[in-house]
Amino acid sequence: MADARRIVVKVGSSSLTTAAGGIDADRVDALVDVLAKTRGGGEREIVLVSSGAIAAGLAPLGLRRRPRDLARQQAAASVGQGLLMARYTASFARYGVRVGQVLLTTDDTSRRAHHRNASRTLDQLLAMGALPVVNENDTVATDEIRFGDNDRLAALVAHLVHADLLVLLSDIDGLYDGDPTRPGSALIAEVRGPADLDGIEIGSTSKAGVGTGGMVTKVEAARIAAAAGVPVVLTSAVHAADAMAGRDTGTYFHTTGRRSADRLLWLQHASTPRGSLTLDDGAVRAVVERRKSLLPAGIASVEGDFTAGDPVELRDTRGHAVARGLVNFDAKEIPLLIGRSTHELARELGPAYEREVVHRDDLVLLHP
Repeated sequence: MADARRIVVKVGSSSLTTAAGGIDADRVDALVDVLAKTRGGGEREIVLVSSGAIAAGLAPLGLRRRPRDLARQQAAASVGQGLLMARYTASFARYGVRVGQVLLTTDDTSRRAHHRNASRTLDQLLAMGALPVVNENDTVATDEIRFGDNDRLAALVAHLVHADLLVLLSDIDGLYDGDPTRPGSALIAEVRGPADLDGIEIGSTSKAGVGTGGMVTKVEAARIAAAAGVPVVLTSAVHAADAMAGRDTGTYFHTTGRRSADRLLWLQHASTPRGSLTLDDGAVRAVVERRKSLLPAGIASVEGDFTAGDPVELRDTRGHAVARGLVNFDAKEIPLLIGRSTHELARELGPAYEREVVHRDDLVLLHP
């Protein structure tokens, strides 16, 4: 932890705002103090994934609690995001650190060209000495293209920027083997793999009620990052300095896997399928066992309304999802292709149809 050079830090709404909504300037300044000192003269790089836009917009709009409907959430985010960035800009300016805003949706990260742009922007900000502040683009994101919580976004960003460490800051000082408010519950200091969490009761909500996450989303984010080769520390915001210095605090998740192609991790964990393709048994074996592309001849049926470039699920004949990939054709075109060879399609429809429905480079297997 102490040797980590590039660190992604995620902080939740409850650690930045009051329960009634609005930014808590003292909390923001306390976090910035830790991050700026950790960064030093640029020897270490920090990417901050910050929640709080919707919560920050509640009080200015006269909302007493986080709204449930998407339209008012977007309105609150529109007001709150500017306030949040203004607060970060002013606070980091005390240390002469420039900040850059990066707003993402799943569409920006699962599609090939958009993914490259996100990666390039973050890398360039870091190269120029700026500190990126990342958030989900709540103002325009719809239910279909949302990450759902910034914990998962942070795990994916950590992989995207090849981070050495992910620090998840919460209002709870780590993962417990039961409700931390109950006597007898003990802190879990280390998690070496999924088996360490068997039988553990994990709470689903945070204390403050202004965010969307909870311990469930944090553990899931830690699993995603650890499986992608990024170690994770989960602790409370008040212990941020200990986490950044490598001191013993919170729960440490050891890595459980190696880094994979960046975009495939996004495809697996951040994309929302817009439809599905059912494969015959031969195509399932080709895709799953031999890691081949999906050809038209192996498709049995199609469901959904999608366009070329959208993520779709690949299912076996029993309806089980075996893979997810980016499709090369619109949904309305697929019925014309089902069960036919690419050579036949090229002769009848033209050379544009002599290609895979889902290329193996745009495909990720889904393990049960």
